[in-house]
Amino acid sequence: MSFFTLFFYVSYGVSYRDLEAIMEERGVKVDHSTLNRWVINYSSSLALAAKKIKRAVATSWRMDETYIKVKGQWVYLYRAVDKFGDTVDFMLSERRDEAAATAFFKQAIDANGFPRKVVMDKSGANYAGLENINILLMLAGLISFVEIFQVKYLNNLIEQDHRFIKKITNPMMGFKAFHSAKATIDGIETAHMIRKGQLSEENIPTYIL
Repeated sequence: MSFFTLFFYVSYGVSYRDLEAIMEERGVKVDHSTLNRWVINYSSSLALAAKKIKRAVATSWRMDETYIKVKGQWVYLYRAVDKFGDTVDFMLSERRDEAAATAFFKQAIDANGFPRKVVMDKSGANYAGLENINILLMLAGLISFVEIFQVKYLNNLIEQDHRFIKKITNPMMGFKAFHSAKATIDGIETAHMIRKGQLSEENIPTYIL
């Protein structure tokens, strides 16, 4: 029941109190604070498992960041999709700078392999982050580098994909702590990958279904 309730929460953008009322109408008594603990305890583990079994993404990526409010302050959700709209990776960061962008690209490449090209907007920090990856490739003696395209209109795909995430997070009445925001985003992104069909049913562990 905890996993079903967790995925209902991260898929439909309701508050914990709303979900408590919905479950009570169905004869299940669960406190909203318990729902919060379930999300924090399980979402990140489910996201990690999902990333390991999702289908391979294309080598042409669209990368961008969007904003999430935590304790009244903006934090930054780095995201990338491939040219078909499949989720490549995501990372919540308290900073929006070169170091954060570099960390995101390292994480995404570790999980998905090197892209052939990455399309992004005019962000200097994101460009510098990917240039750091190319420098590492050069130092490793490789002659193949990631092409960087800074063309805003070509990034419409990732900007459209942001809208689903914001549609879910906006009704949640804000986050009180960074760790709870991260866990919730992990759950939302996992549900989004499942909705896109990136996780084939035969490969999804039974505890995710």
